[in-house]
Amino acid sequence: MPPQRSARVVAAERLRAAATTEPGRLQIIGAVLALLVVAFGAVTAFEVSDRAASADDVVRRSQPLSADAANIYRSLADADAAAASGFLAGPQEPPGVHEQYVKDIDEASQLLVKAAANTDSSTKSGHEITTLNKELPRYTGLIERARANNRQGLPLGGAYLRYANQKMAGELLPAAERLYAAETGRLGKDYDSARTWPFFSLGLGVIALGVLFWAQRRNFHRTNRVLNHGLLAATAASLVVLLWLAVGHSVARSDLSDANTRGQQSLDVLNRARIDSLKARANENLTVVARGAVLTADGKSDKYETDYGTGMKALGAELAKAAKLADDTHDTAGSEPVAKAVESVSEWQSRHRTARKTDDSGDYDTALKQIIGSDGSTKGSTGESFNQVDKALRQALAHEQEEFSRAAEDGRGALGGLPIGAAALAVLGAVAAIVGVNRRLSEFR
Repeated sequence: MPPQRSARVVAAERLRAAATTEPGRLQIIGAVLALLVVAFGAVTAFEVSDRAASADDVVRRSQPLSADAANIYRSLADADAAAASGFLAGPQEPPGVHEQYVKDIDEASQLLVKAAANTDSSTKSGHEITTLNKELPRYTGLIERARANNRQGLPLGGAYLRYANQKMAGELLPAAERLYAAETGRLGKDYDSARTWPFFSLGLGVIALGVLFWAQRRNFHRTNRVLNHGLLAATAASLVVLLWLAVGHSVARSDLSDANTRGQQSLDVLNRARIDSLKARANENLTVVARGAVLTADGKSDKYETDYGTGMKALGAELAKAAKLADDTHDTAGSEPVAKAVESVSEWQSRHRTARKTDDSGDYDTALKQIIGSDGSTKGSTGESFNQVDKALRQALAHEQEEFSRAAEDGRGALGGLPIGAAALAVLGAVAAIVGVNRRLSEFR
């Protein structure tokens, strides 16, 4: 009894036998063409769906979370500056200043709740959110103690304010900055994923078209017929998918690059500039509150005045970057508020130097007015200059957010419909290829 052969061996023998006849070869060619076209459509649909999901994450998840992290950072820095300004105003804190402090704390708290709901607690971002949620109530408790002592005219209030600032500068703001860095890093990964070329799909498309052209050329040489309508339709469908893929992804990539260069990069620089200005304002106020009681590590300089100078240098550097980005992209609407901020920073520094000279000469009351203003008005004070800087930066941030949203939405839209369209055209192309080959097979019957 002869040994039984496996199904695979039998199938291989049948395939070899079929390949010795023209009808058999045509059947094999038809199957290969159909498989290639379907594979091209399926891989295209898969890869483009992945890119589209990443582009959607940029618009709906990672950029909003990055923006929220920046707003948490900004709200905390603004609250610290407002608390110091209110303390300087005396026992009767101006209602507007107190309202701004409460608004900042509420905003930071709400954004932390939102961030916690959208972040895995085991991640780096989750750890920073936990730290912020734990330390923020301790900070606000110190501020309330400082405020209560200040209302009673007790010097202990200044100490509580400095402790609160130390907690803000040493724990809260660093945690907020790490959170912002983590979320911005995740945004960068989503950008890279959305912009990566679908090389596998493009390569498979070129192979499918090459085999289709070869099949039509073979058909022409054996029959002298220029056209096979089925194969021609399969070629047209595959060519449409390939062109749609190349053009659609190129447009999406370009728009997402614009969203990054014209929007996100500027947003990152402007957010850092605004935070630097808020920290500098808080340190400027604390310089007057502490009155030289807190020195640098070497014991030679006033710590808060030194930190103010460092913050203003950082602010100037960030504004220079923002101005360059606006110039590089020929964004007049973005450069105007940045130029206004630069002008106001120069005025702020000039007024600050005047206030420091006044304070160093022993005229504390006049120096205080030069810092926070008088009679409920900030006119002529460093506070007025700071407010102008903050207003200009808010305008610039709003503009860049619009630029980002527009470009990112366009990038996401450029990929819309491509996965479904590629799959549908691939099926039609495969059917057309089979019909074209069967038409040739019918001539042998």
